[in-house]
Amino acid sequence: MDDNEASAIDKVADLGRGIGAYIKQQRNNAEISLRQLARLAGVSNPYLSQIERGLRKPSAEILQQIAKGLRISAEALYVQAGILDLPAGGPVTDAVRADRDLTERQKQVLMDVYESFRRENAAAKSTVEGQQRSDDDAAEDR
Repeated sequence: MDDNEASAIDKVADLGRGIGAYIKQQRNNAEISLRQLARLAGVSNPYLSQIERGLRKPSAEILQQIAKGLRISAEALYVQAGILDLPAGGPVTDAVRADRDLTERQKQVLMDVYESFRRENAAAKSTVEGQQRSDDDAAEDR
């Protein structure tokens, strides 16, 4: 095995440890025991323990079940696990993600509200622009 292969294996192992530590941190923040989360996620206690200790790297499906049990977004776990890249942000999304005083659930709710406002404003702007084009076309016809 060359150095590049060893480096790649180390990176995958680090991802496993990282997601496990993140899940454990979220579980502790939610004040849920390992046994409770295992039951909520539909996995065995030993398997969840191995995930938290970085000995196992869970599939996307298992991460989704764990996210449900923790009441956080599956996307947050996918990003932590390296399955998804962080979505493009901006100053608002970057600030929300960086705030250590917010839980993942609170961050997700804030981002959902923020994105719904942006969609609503974009739709309203599109409607206004469409009306202006329609008015311009009517004026040209006269």
